[in-house]
Amino acid sequence: MIRRYGVGKRLSEMVTYHGFLYLAGQVASDPTADVKGQTEQILKQIDELLEDGGATKKSILTATIYLADIATFAQMNEAWDAWVPEGMPPARATVEARLAKPEYKVEIMVTACNGMSAHAAAPAAKAAESDHGHDHGHDGHNH
Repeated sequence: MIRRYGVGKRLSEMVTYHGFLYLAGQVASDPTADVKGQTEQILKQIDELLEDGGATKKSILTATIYLADIATFAQMNEAWDAWVPEGMPPARATVEARLAKPEYKVEIMVTACNGMSAHAAAPAAKAAESDHGHDHGHDGHNH
């Protein structure tokens, strides 16, 4: 069953379906804050939405981060690194983009699940073994 949270005219803040949680892009409620401050606000909003859907940040599968200025990447990562669970970061992409309003400096969109499978709980070394030798050109530190 599809369930929608925070339904507005144009979008829902979150849509859930078969244990997956799809969050709309989140922006800061107080856009006067700097990049780190906006990121902290957004991550708190994400925590709240995930809780509403029966999940936590440990169950985030993917994150896409949009920065109005890629030069603020380190500032955003200060907040991100303090928030993301150690050893459990999601797949992530960070891109520079023009956001909906000039005062927005960061927007974050995530997909999560509200249950952890036995495979997801596998130790990192085991997960690395299942890579099947694929090299996607990522060093794990650029996103």
